[in-house]
This record gives sequence, structure tokens and C-alpha cells, in this order.
Amino acid sequence: MSNIEKLKFNADGLIPAIVVDYLTREVLTLAYMNKESLEISMKEGKTCFWSRSRQELWRKGETSGNYQHIIKITTDCDCDALTVLVKKDGPACHTGAESCFNEDIFISDELNDFSMRGLMQLIEGRKTEPQEGSYTTYLFNKGIDKILKKVGEESTEVIIAGKADDKKETIYEIADLIYHVLVLMVEMGISINDVMTELASRHVIDHKVKQEKMTK
Repeated sequence: MSNIEKLKFNADGLIPAIVVDYLTREVLTLAYMNKESLEISMKEGKTCFWSRSRQELWRKGETSGNYQHIIKITTDCDCDALTVLVKKDGPACHTGAESCFNEDIFISDELNDFSMRGLMQLIEGRKTEPQEGSYTTYLFNKGIDKILKKVGEESTEVIIAGKADDKKETIYEIADLIYHVLVLMVEMGISINDVMTELASRHVIDHKVKQEKMTK
């Protein structure tokens, strides 16, 4: 029995598919697949869904160019839902947003609403909309040489703290270094996805090398 035959499609012949960004692990879309669209997705390596409103197959990106390249498809313990891990060519939502999930319904008071992507957006904002008194704006005004100097200084501070075996100070200095590296990335037009893609490619290469060693 194939893996598809294990799946439990609903009365309409559909199964929910939760699309997740391979690099960021952000939930992008909740869509539906039937057996045909799932088989097409697996064969072509790009997401293909069943449109419940139009009652037809829907290849994501066919019109917009925002294709989703499938890395892995997984089912849950009951075999009645899927997660689809993808590398995307553009926004997942028809509105142009990166994810279809953007409207908060409830936020706990305990939420620490921080993310690396959010920090990056804040830094980008200081470049596009300079603010008087902002240290980040000051760095952008001084230019690449000043930013590089700060990255070098903070790298040295991390080394000194690590050498002293001071965990608290090392954490503090690493945070400073990461911040200045993000400023450098914005200055050079490098996105977090650019770096994540590079890291992912190294992981794939490393995995292949390990497999080759095991087979020798």
C-alpha cells in the first residue's frame, strides 16, 4: 500500500494541507488537496491544490509566478491532514503578504513579540525612514566603513568574553554582534532568507557527503 493510500480523505475527497516555509518554518497557507492534486504535487515538485470555490485544480504560482517548491510532505498520526514543507518563489497570500495568517485573534499578555525577522524590519525602517537620535540611523548615515568597524569590534568583544568563560557577558556581546551584522545585511541588501538559503544548501551538501561516506 502506498503512502497516499494510507491517507484519509474526507467525504468530499479532500485532505487539508498546511503549507510551511522550509527556511523560516512559518505557516504560509491552509489549502486542500484531493488525490489527483496530491499526485500532481509529488510528480511536479510544486504545490497543486483543489479549489473548493472554483471546483478545479489550482497550481500555486501558475498565474502569479509565486511557485512553492516542495521539500517534504508529511501526514499526521491519524493520516487525515498534511504538512507541506516548501521553498517559495514569492508571497504565499493572494494579497501579497508572505503568509495568509496575518490577523491576530488573541494575544496573550505573556507573549514576547520578538523575532529576528521583526528586528530586521525595524532596522530596515531606520534606513528607509531615518529617525533623529536613533543609533541605527547614525550607523547608516556613517556608511559601510563605520558599520564594518563595529562588526569587527563586536566580534573581538565576543572572543574576549568567551575566552574569559563569562557566559552572561558572552551572551550580551553575541547579541551586540548579531545586531550589527543585521545592520550590515540591510546596508548591503542581504535578506535573512539569503543567509538561510546558504545555510540550507550547506546542510544538503553535508548530508550528501555523510551518505557517500556511509556507502563506501
